[in-house]
Amino acid sequence: MKRIGVLTGGGDAPGLNAVIRAVVKTAMHDYGCEVIGIKNGFDGFLLPSGASLLTTADVRGILPRGGTILGSANRGNPFARKITKDGREEIIDVSGEVVHAINALKLDALIVIGGDGTLRIAHEMYLCGIPVVGVPKTIDNDIHGTEISFGFDTALNIATEAIDRLHTTAESHQRAMVVELMGRDAGFITLHSGVAGGADVILIPEIPFRWEAVAQKLRDRKAHGDLFSILAVSEGAHPIDGAATYNRPGDQISVPRLGGIGQKLGEYLETSGIETRVTVLGHVQRGGTPSAFDRWLATRYGSAAVRVAMQRHFDRMVTLISGHITDMPLMDAIAIPKRVDPLGDAVQTARGIGIAFGDEINH
Repeated sequence: MKRIGVLTGGGDAPGLNAVIRAVVKTAMHDYGCEVIGIKNGFDGFLLPSGASLLTTADVRGILPRGGTILGSANRGNPFARKITKDGREEIIDVSGEVVHAINALKLDALIVIGGDGTLRIAHEMYLCGIPVVGVPKTIDNDIHGTEISFGFDTALNIATEAIDRLHTTAESHQRAMVVELMGRDAGFITLHSGVAGGADVILIPEIPFRWEAVAQKLRDRKAHGDLFSILAVSEGAHPIDGAATYNRPGDQISVPRLGGIGQKLGEYLETSGIETRVTVLGHVQRGGTPSAFDRWLATRYGSAAVRVAMQRHFDRMVTLISGHITDMPLMDAIAIPKRVDPLGDAVQTARGIGIAFGDEINH
């Protein structure tokens, strides 16, 4: 194997550069193999200068950097690419062009770093004859088959620090503080940071809540002398009798963008007589220096992806199981999304220390 490509797709996550660095250094040091960096996800195959040779000099110093030196693309699906033709938007399939570009670059393997959407595209590209190896990337930690995805630990630390900081101002002004966190349809960031940060209420997509149950929890706390409360709310949280809240509709290319449930909850609590402030942490959770754990995990993933490619085990994803790096079929990884288990020990632990999930009213 002489030449492998590497690309990053979907949203950015802390640790992407660590994977790229590990791919380049492992390929060159252990196998004497060239690495071609593809810019802006699969879109790079359609650009005149979208591919370039990566050397050890190119990856020097990028280990602690957030983002990705290759760039990324949330809408870079070659099987459904949006173009404007004669003043109208159309969705076309350019996968054939991508396959042609990969063959023209003489890539013996393509390492695809991404979340569930990007990995699904990688599997479809394999069905078109492209030798792919996937690396799981998402701050949401919602990829099935791996215990943890790189980027999650950094996002968790940032969310926990935010909750810590909200404690002091909430206590000073005797208010309820709502912090809306990322995670899409998975509540891992909110659950873990809520427990780690000492939240009083945690709302996640996997456990629909009752508006009144949340307000009652805060009133009960005040009756017992706790004059402030912290509420950690996942962007995908929704009431039992309602749907999730979106701030942008979806289309043929993009899924709807979640956001706004924190503000809705804050308004409801205000009408219930509870002074409330809302903080939306947003993309702060994605940015900045990756944690030591994410750098370590991303480096292991990147190096393992090269080894899997060299063994010609394609259409597979590297994964962390019981502390060990192994690999699994891509189809298995994307078949079932990973979600918080409402009956699992993490939720039981939270309930056991008095955290409410808004699904029951205790008098």
